[in-house]
Amino acid sequence: MAIVPDQQLPPLTAIRVFEAAARHGSFTHAASELGLTQAAVSYQIKLLEDRVGQPLFQRRARGVSLTPVGAALAERAGVALEILRAAFAEARDEVEETLEISTLATFATHVLAPRLDTFQRAHPAFSTRISIDHRLVDLQAGEATLAVRAGKGKWPGIRADYLMPSNYSPMISPAFIDRHGRPERPADLLGLPLIDPDDPGWAGWFALAGLKAPDPGRGFSLLGTQLLTEQATRAGQGVGLLTPIYYREALRRGDLIQPFDLIWTDDIAIWLAYPERRRNAPAIRAFRIWITGVMRDMGAEPAPASGTPG
Repeated sequence: MAIVPDQQLPPLTAIRVFEAAARHGSFTHAASELGLTQAAVSYQIKLLEDRVGQPLFQRRARGVSLTPVGAALAERAGVALEILRAAFAEARDEVEETLEISTLATFATHVLAPRLDTFQRAHPAFSTRISIDHRLVDLQAGEATLAVRAGKGKWPGIRADYLMPSNYSPMISPAFIDRHGRPERPADLLGLPLIDPDDPGWAGWFALAGLKAPDPGRGFSLLGTQLLTEQATRAGQGVGLLTPIYYREALRRGDLIQPFDLIWTDDIAIWLAYPERRRNAPAIRAFRIWITGVMRDMGAEPAPASGTPG
């Protein structure tokens, strides 16, 4: 039986150009990535628009933006190209990839650094490179392969897998107890030095305890960096507001002490984020399975009943 060519399928070159332009939001940047002229990019986009029968981009003086039809097509085109790349890589037995992981400092220190060798041993074809970065890196533009982010799990074009809640409880150290004694009830903290007292988490925790937080002007600030808060807490400088799951071993050893079981949970969580179009990439898929297993073994709370996006 003769195979009839699909007359509806546009040239692959046009799809590649369109996907790059959609990802960058720029014909110029797409041309640079693909080694084409801007005129060639415009031609391929026009060819695709003629095939679709309507505009895929809105042209503006300062750039281009996707139309609703273009946005829907861009998402599927990105996924399709990623599937093709992965299929050819596997066919050539070339699945090597370096995973650029942009992550929060505390997560890198307490979750990734002590365990990343187990991922490397299980997946020797993949290399990993950790970047400590609290800004929102552009995953679509390739600034990182994936990222560990704090937020609500909704970023345009990004798939986000829930890892753990952002929750906090006051902690102290033996050195602190030597200086101030051990607090017996939450109200006792009102008269003790708090580390980073203007952290909004303190207001949330005290409200949960049925108390009004003390004046945030009292105490000293470490800019909300949990790693620094931990060090100051260990040194006995004050009461630190820390995430219990990160400090399970320190709490078990008695290096840190959580005087109350009361834990305040923020309305944001920690997510593994990566481009939706790359969700089936072998390296990302392997890391996603590994890190979700790590979080489960660490005792991370499950995702809220409403589920995760994507």
